[in-house]
Amino acid sequence: MPHSTTPVDAPPRADDDTALSHGLKQRHLSMIALGGVIGAGLFVGSGAGIAAAGPSIVVAYALSGLLVMLVMRMLGEMSAAYPSSGSFSAHAERALGPWAGFTAGWSFWVLLCTAVGLEGIGAAKIVTGWLPHTPEWGWVALFMVVFCAANLAAVKNFGEFEFWFAALKVGAISLFLVLGVLAIAGVLPGTDSPGASNLGDFLPHGGEGLLVGLLASVFAYGGLETVTIAAAESPDPVRGVASAVRTAMWRIALFYIGSMAVVVTVVPWDSAEVVEKGPYVAALDHLGIPGAGQLMNVVVLVALLSAMNANVYGSSRIAYSLVERGQGPKALGRVSGGVPRAAVLASSVFGFGCVVLSYWRPDDVFPWLLNMIGAVILVVWIFIAVSQLRLRGRLEREAPDRLVVRMWAFPVLTWVALAGMVAIFVLMAREPGTRVQLYSTGGMTVFLAVVGYAWQRARARR
Repeated sequence: MPHSTTPVDAPPRADDDTALSHGLKQRHLSMIALGGVIGAGLFVGSGAGIAAAGPSIVVAYALSGLLVMLVMRMLGEMSAAYPSSGSFSAHAERALGPWAGFTAGWSFWVLLCTAVGLEGIGAAKIVTGWLPHTPEWGWVALFMVVFCAANLAAVKNFGEFEFWFAALKVGAISLFLVLGVLAIAGVLPGTDSPGASNLGDFLPHGGEGLLVGLLASVFAYGGLETVTIAAAESPDPVRGVASAVRTAMWRIALFYIGSMAVVVTVVPWDSAEVVEKGPYVAALDHLGIPGAGQLMNVVVLVALLSAMNANVYGSSRIAYSLVERGQGPKALGRVSGGVPRAAVLASSVFGFGCVVLSYWRPDDVFPWLLNMIGAVILVVWIFIAVSQLRLRGRLEREAPDRLVVRMWAFPVLTWVALAGMVAIFVLMAREPGTRVQLYSTGGMTVFLAVVGYAWQRARARR
């Protein structure tokens, strides 16, 4: 791994095409932040959480939503003070040392690249449902080529894709919320109000069911980190991050907690359709809205494609930042036309490799890979919290003017967030279904930390 003298918070070199461009506009960042919280995990994965927790899934999403808001606030504070395409990885290096940036960055890169493949498979399954005689792998390959090409061309292409994807997702979920509220109020034509009849058995499986729902809800909040990575490629990254973070609270409350409340009020929590069709399709079908199921399938397809696009982008920028800081193969850091094209290609190839494994080794290698990334987002959140604890005091002493975004009630709420993350790890260790994910992710994290520390010691001796 090459040594780099580039400081962690080096300003971007925008004067030539061998540095990242500033092609993202404020409208791109605003919509990336808005759409980033509306992912496939919300549209599809929430069904399993409802089946486990029943109506108490609303409480589960509220608790995990509070944790995510705290994490986003901490990340926003650091990203506004030190804009970087490396985001939390660069902050971890600054606060804890190069080994921490190495560990957080490369574990997140593996997560994003694997997620690209998973989202491609999910999107292909929807399309082959419409066109049953077409090969699933062919659709995945097509999606990969489209988003790889878009990200290779210019960062504004990524921004435009995400702008329109996010606009469609926001419009769809807003319409869903309006229809649901009208139905609950009894003013939707042709629909009787369910009242509170579906909320009577609030904790059908007791506290254990709530805990399973809580674990399911935590991992549905992926995508919030992308805006802090993307902000580094905008003309005014500080403003972009600050705006995104300050609106995070109402977005989470409205889209996640609000829609879960609508679903469990409209549809019986134990309806088989909630898991089979997904909670949103089940709710719209229950309301008798014509064509609702196919319409929501289109929205889920858009959510999956949006996530693919964002993860190709995010993984390439994380890899680029790591290489710029001397923590990866030098070839991945090459930039032309303002785009780290080698990193985009490497991330896309890794993602498609995961797709190949899902067909070639579906019973051993592929499940092992999925388990390995199962708890990476929690590892990243812990790095964010610990980094913020270390950097806040430094900022107040050395550059208080950089504290454009401030963590609420520091340091109390930072410690509360850390305690919440530790509690989630304990819950994962208790549940057989998540225990293997915890141990697999832990093994990868320890391996990366050892490699990162060895590299740091070797560089220090030069």
